[in-house]
Amino acid sequence: MSRTGLRVGIDLGGTKIEGAMLDPSGRVLARKRVPTPAGDYEGTVRAVVELVREVEARAGGQGTVGIGTPGAISPFSGLLRNSNSVALNGRPLDRDLETALGRPVRLANDADCFALAEAVTGAGVGAGTVFGVILGTGVGGGVVIGEMPQAGPNRITGEWGHNPQPGEMGKRACYCGRTDCVELYLSGPAVAGEYRRSGGMELTAEQVMDRIGGDAIAAGVFDRYATRLARALAVVVNILDPDVVVLGGGMSNVDHLYEEVPKRWGRWIFSDGVATRLARNRHGDSGGVVGAAWLWPVHDQGSRAMPAGGPGR
Repeated sequence: MSRTGLRVGIDLGGTKIEGAMLDPSGRVLARKRVPTPAGDYEGTVRAVVELVREVEARAGGQGTVGIGTPGAISPFSGLLRNSNSVALNGRPLDRDLETALGRPVRLANDADCFALAEAVTGAGVGAGTVFGVILGTGVGGGVVIGEMPQAGPNRITGEWGHNPQPGEMGKRACYCGRTDCVELYLSGPAVAGEYRRSGGMELTAEQVMDRIGGDAIAAGVFDRYATRLARALAVVVNILDPDVVVLGGGMSNVDHLYEEVPKRWGRWIFSDGVATRLARNRHGDSGGVVGAAWLWPVHDQGSRAMPAGGPGR
């Protein structure tokens, strides 16, 4: 049975795959998570297809399908690239999913989906330009203008995590083959590593941030982190001049960032004032699946429609 305006979103992660069915207003009708078949490309395709069919069965209708993935489809080869789920790289993931499902899909980078969710129904509602930032195991970003995710001719719009971290020349090597990438300084593992190198014990990034009120090493790690984040975001503000920057990922839960980063970034922003807001996300870890669902248009909300193919296609 088909019902007008239903949309399925799939968030394809390295450890779990989440699926959700949304109605035209954005209300979640059905949701489910399953483990990702690690290192198994064909198994991952099957898992996505089964998840789509299950959430549709639970919701009682068939919807359009949008999928958020790590990495993106290359416009040059038509194959997925830049995914930290390496089994997906070099594969025509969008075409294989379309064949398995028997219908079109729209596929976009997971950071783009996060940014889209926050622009349409989250912390960026009403903003003309939204820059969505993922500060988690990795670091990424997505740009949404007028509720339209931007992909660019190379499909790398918003790939902020693999620019050089301003002010650093430590020559830290990144898996991408470059050095001193933003991700090496602003990811969760980077925080844990900095605490350990500064003389602290083995802790997670969350545990380090929980100690900043009474642990001098943790306080120093936070101070350097806030300055690095301010400097890195200042580059984005100078180029993109977004209305709002929305933080996601585990490090977005550090309350002090929303006070400290705006205090600091003005030093590097080429303006006599900064109107850009720094905001915490509203969708939490569901931003990817919600944004993936929004990759398709809603019949009575044409302003939210994407051009044919969408990002990553």
